[in-house]
Amino acid sequence: MKSVATVLDKIYADQRIDREEGLALLRSGELPQIGGAADYVRQKNCPDNVVSFLIDRNISYTNVCVARCTFCNFYRKPGADGGYVLGLDSIFKKIEETIALGGTGILMQGGMHPDLKIDYYENLLSSIRERYSIHLHCFSPPEIVVLARLSKITLREAIQRLKAAGLVSIPGGGAEILSQRMRKKISPGKCTAKEWLKVMRIAHQEGLLTTATMMIGGGETVEERIDHLDRLRQLQDETGGFVAFIPWNVQLDGTPMQDSITEQVSPVEYLMLLAVSRLYLDNIRNVQVSWLTQGLKVAQIALYFGANDVGSIMIEENVMSTAGAHRTATRTDLIRVIERAGFIPVQRDTLYQTFRRIA
Repeated sequence: MKSVATVLDKIYADQRIDREEGLALLRSGELPQIGGAADYVRQKNCPDNVVSFLIDRNISYTNVCVARCTFCNFYRKPGADGGYVLGLDSIFKKIEETIALGGTGILMQGGMHPDLKIDYYENLLSSIRERYSIHLHCFSPPEIVVLARLSKITLREAIQRLKAAGLVSIPGGGAEILSQRMRKKISPGKCTAKEWLKVMRIAHQEGLLTTATMMIGGGETVEERIDHLDRLRQLQDETGGFVAFIPWNVQLDGTPMQDSITEQVSPVEYLMLLAVSRLYLDNIRNVQVSWLTQGLKVAQIALYFGANDVGSIMIEENVMSTAGAHRTATRTDLIRVIERAGFIPVQRDTLYQTFRRIA
């Protein structure tokens, strides 16, 4: 296996590293050196000393789900007490609250509901579009796979119809780890890794930009982590449709997974993954740190380990908060994190286009 120094020489020579070289970095303990290289690449790709943030809201339109993810406390089985599907009036109220707080986008995701077909989603999107001028970043690949199957239509037709109804972009949720071994273990009812990638490929072909995510700490191997990054990089080479990569670590409080995972992801382990992601995903410009799962202090440090975005103030978040991620942040908090790290804060939109510098 190549030495870290040899791999980093390629980085500083602006050469792409391969899977084995990425694996060598992840396996090493040389975080300062790898972090320094990630900071070099961040500065090259994201000049002007700028770090961005977003004001949006994560609306969970339903918690009814058949995925059976072992890291989720939020979902309810079909027919179980506490299951819900939000009415349009409730969703409209949440959107109006978001706009009042300066929000520019809605991240809308829910469970994989076994009764909701394409007409439900079309009506939901078009009803919002008729009333509000706000970015609709909605429905992760597992949701789209299920709604297409229930509606007896192809994935392409489902995406085309969602786009026509008002969908602007697709979030990268439901990726977890793009390893079938892990997906069978931690999210047995979700789409396969190939299906997740297929949804994103079709979305990009249909003109929809998307984000990509990665969940670590659920029992995956280091090899599976680099394989996840490699699959994203290959698809990005093909389509160029990913606008950002967002790694986060699993939250376990009270979840079925809690008893099987003895050690949670440390800040050092998270920063290593983040830094290697910046180095490996040389074709994805934006890397977002998850302050919700790592905290604001680690998020601030992450700005020197490859991250150029601190994400959203999270007006609302339901899934990770039910598993122990109770951190909150205001617009002022995120601006302070960015400025105290020595960067210039800018408010962006969902697609990472800067539209407001902070005076």
